[in-house]
Amino acid sequence: MANKRNYQKELDGVIESLNGKVPTLLLHSCCAPCSSYVLEYLSQYFQITVFYYNPNIYPPEEYDKRVLEQKELIRRMEVVHPVSFLEGAYDTERFYQMARGMEDLPEGQERCFGCYELRLREAAEAARQRKADYFTTTLSISPMKNAEKLNEIGERIAREYGIRYLPSDFKKRNGYRRSVELSGEYGLYRQDYCGCVFSKREREQKKGTILQDGKDDNRGKRGYVYGTIMGRPFHQGDGSVSVSFQRVHRI
Repeated sequence: MANKRNYQKELDGVIESLNGKVPTLLLHSCCAPCSSYVLEYLSQYFQITVFYYNPNIYPPEEYDKRVLEQKELIRRMEVVHPVSFLEGAYDTERFYQMARGMEDLPEGQERCFGCYELRLREAAEAARQRKADYFTTTLSISPMKNAEKLNEIGERIAREYGIRYLPSDFKKRNGYRRSVELSGEYGLYRQDYCGCVFSKREREQKKGTILQDGKDDNRGKRGYVYGTIMGRPFHQGDGSVSVSFQRVHRI
């Protein structure tokens, strides 16, 4: 059995090999709180473009809130080398196409891995177009995210695109804890679900609520969420409550 890779040590090795040079990095960011520690850390060694591409986020109002928070953090944060911002398309259709057939899977399984790949592939394309020296993502800072899978996907895509993926596991060395501290210092909005309608549904069910037209006035009642994505029904159990999640395209 192969030894488990230590992505933090691999990142240390890359940084050491820079010998004072400051390469460019396209950093896919899932949200401002997760990016806070990563920016504090990596801006010491890289010129960073924060690439905000997250078509999984539901609802659109949540997307708007998170993207504004990301811009505000970049504006306010003290960094060593310059940090710029690039927003990708809010093309939710691509996310729902990817998720088709996997709507009922719990978080942390194949639907999530497909979401990793969707976002990392778009980041790789942006990195190649901008001729960035490296690309990576903030996602590994979350204790809920699979760093091994993220690096595996990132490295595979990097080979396809002929660019370099920066290995990382940002939760190491108390990275997640530091992101919580920085969120407090900057007064950042910290969401309580990953972002997609499925993670929101799972979170609400764990809290004993039912999503119904964006309201939670059925709080505490037992039941199951039922709705449609891409015209296909999804459900958990035999519930009588009906809800439709609309796909909204950002213009």
